[in-house]
Amino acid sequence: KYLIELKNGRIVGRKCNKCNRILVPPRLYCEQCFRMTDEWVYVRDEGIVNTAVVSYITQDARKAEKPEVVGVIELIDAPGQGIFHRINVDPKEVIERRIFGKRVKAVWKKQEERVGDINDILYFEPVK
Repeated sequence: KYLIELKNGRIVGRKCNKCNRILVPPRLYCEQCFRMTDEWVYVRDEGIVNTAVVSYITQDARKAEKPEVVGVIELIDAPGQGIFHRINVDPKEVIERRIFGKRVKAVWKKQEERVGDINDILYFEPVK
C-alpha cells in the first residue's frame, strides 16, 4: 500500500491506536507498544528538516558531479518519524546550519513518470 500510494503522489503510514503514533515508513508492529498497528492513515507530504548533510557521492558510491543535500525529514503528521531523502537547497544551507528546523514540502515526479518507490518524490524543498 505504501508504494502504491507513493505512485499516486500520497504518503501513508500505519497508526498505533494505543500510543497514538503514526509510523512512516509504515510498520506492522509498533516498537513502543509491541503490538500490531491498527490502520492505514494518509499524512501530508510536508515536514521539518531534522538532520542534513552534504553528500559528494552518488547512491552507487561514485563521485557526484555536484554535491547533493540529503537528510531526514520529520513529517508534520507523524512526529518522531522521518524519511531520509534529498533536499533541494544550496549546500551552504547545511554548512551554515540554516536548513535545520525549516519546513519543507515534497516535490513529486509527474504522474506518468512514477513507478511506486520513494524516488517518486524528487526531493523536498523549503516552504515559502
